[in-house]
Amino acid sequence: MKKNIAVVYGGDSSEFVVSVKSSENVYNAITEAGFIAWKVQLKGLDWDVYEDGQIVAKVDKSDFSFVKDGAKIQFDFAYITIHGTPGEDGKLQGYFDLVKVPYSTCGVYSSALTFNKYFCSNYLRNFGITMAKSVRLFKGDKIDADQLIEKLGLPVFVKPNAGGSSFGVTKVKEKAQLQEALELAMTESDDILVEEFIDGKEFTCGLVKIGPEKIVFPVTEVIPQNEFFDYEAKYVAGKTDEITPARISQELTQKIQQLSSKIYDLCDCSGIVRIDYILKDGEFYFLEVNTTPGMTATSFVPQQIAAMNRKLSDVLGMIINDKLK
Repeated sequence: MKKNIAVVYGGDSSEFVVSVKSSENVYNAITEAGFIAWKVQLKGLDWDVYEDGQIVAKVDKSDFSFVKDGAKIQFDFAYITIHGTPGEDGKLQGYFDLVKVPYSTCGVYSSALTFNKYFCSNYLRNFGITMAKSVRLFKGDKIDADQLIEKLGLPVFVKPNAGGSSFGVTKVKEKAQLQEALELAMTESDDILVEEFIDGKEFTCGLVKIGPEKIVFPVTEVIPQNEFFDYEAKYVAGKTDEITPARISQELTQKIQQLSSKIYDLCDCSGIVRIDYILKDGEFYFLEVNTTPGMTATSFVPQQIAAMNRKLSDVLGMIINDKLK
């Protein structure tokens, strides 16, 4: 009998619209893989099953099921494609652990760790992972701009500590821009990071480990037309050149892939993960771990899987079947 797979999307962050787009591609791939896929949108306490853009049922949160045409349908698996809270920070993973429904992503602890950029970076520093210097600030903190600039230099990046899709991120070139950038970042997160600027090229590497099999995807080189890889550069066609495989040596390709595999294991990751870096002087500077990366047709991970001459449906099918064991 075919398994019922919930494609869980939406969420409670600014990345809602990105999640909706990712869910379409994931839904199609899971259907192609031979499962019965259902679209499940989460927004606050509203958990709804959608068909053809219409709500057809409410999710019973007591056991993650729903009733349609008088019949109860129990979800066998949840493919989480929420970017941001509650799908990327461990909250939803905790719920699925409680109701004993397997899911596609990292577990509670790994998700919580990687979603908090400050915690993740400081954890990985202990293992010799190279990264920019940063300072963490909270709402209400008294901020000494001169002290920040003395420690980190200019320009700096100001970003929410918990968030994605570059919402609330500013590249600050002058001291006078700092306060506005801090206020913008605070609209996305209660705590923020001011981060040293690393002058280099951006690269990203996706991977997944399924049982004994390690699949490290080809590396993508990211060349934004904007000042940096901001929201517009990520999601507006023609604003960024994305080259897969990246135009780097085999030696550097192996270096970033091995580093990504190491970080995946150190953070106890599961499912498809994408890790971002800046390359400067032959050294990859770690940026962040994305545990529910974008899965739209033009997102990095689907691009990388296609560059391997593999189908997204095959990879997602492998993940689901492995977790259903």
